[in-house]
Amino acid sequence: MIEQKVCDGVAVVTLARPPVNALDLPTVLALEAVFAQLAVDGVRGLVLAGAGGVFSAGVDTRAFAGYGGADKAALIRAITRMIWRLYALPFPTVAAVSGHAMGGGLVLALGCDVRIAASGDARLGLTEARAGVPFPAGPLEVIRAELSPELLRRLTLTSAVLGPDEFLAHGVLDQVVAADELEARAGHRRDAGLAAGLRRRQATAARANAGTA
Repeated sequence: MIEQKVCDGVAVVTLARPPVNALDLPTVLALEAVFAQLAVDGVRGLVLAGAGGVFSAGVDTRAFAGYGGADKAALIRAITRMIWRLYALPFPTVAAVSGHAMGGGLVLALGCDVRIAASGDARLGLTEARAGVPFPAGPLEVIRAELSPELLRRLTLTSAVLGPDEFLAHGVLDQVVAADELEARAGHRRDAGLAAGLRRRQATAARANAGTA
C-alpha cells in the first residue's frame, strides 16, 4: 500500500495501491502515520511518488460509495489530518508526479514544496466534486493557498482536467521532465524553496488543522 525507503537522509514514500493508487480509508490512515513518523525521524527531505506510472487517482470512489456514514465521515477527517501532516513537515518535500493526479492525488502534490511531473498524456485535476465526494477542510485550504483564483474556479466548478504542460504554464508545477529523468530530478530538487515553503505550509497547516476535529 505504502512503500518507504530512506536514501542519503531523504525519505522516498511511494503510493503502491494498484491499479491507480486510489485513496481509501486504510491508505489515508497509513499515509497519515508515515508523515507523522517522518516529522520526528530526523530525515532531511521527502520525495512523494506513485507506483505503476500513476501518481494517485484521488479518493477511491467505489470504496467511498460503499462506506456507511461513520466511515465516510472518518475518511473526510482523516484526509484533512493526513494533508496537514504532509503540509507541516519541517523539511523540503518534492512531489514526483509520474502520471495521473486527480482530486486528492493532486492535493497531495500541491502539499509538497516542489512539484515535478513526467511529460506525456497524464491528466491532473480536481474531480471529486463530479464524483460526489466532498472536499474536506484540509484540502480546501491547500488548494486555496496553492492555486490562483482563476485556476481554482476552473478546476472546481467544471472538474476540468489538464495536462502537465498546462499546469506548468500556470506555475503549479515547477518542472516537466522526461519520465526516465523524474526520479533523479526529484532527488536533485529536494532542497529547493525551503524557506518560502516552510513559511507557507506552516500558516496553511494551522488553518487546515482546525478542521481535523
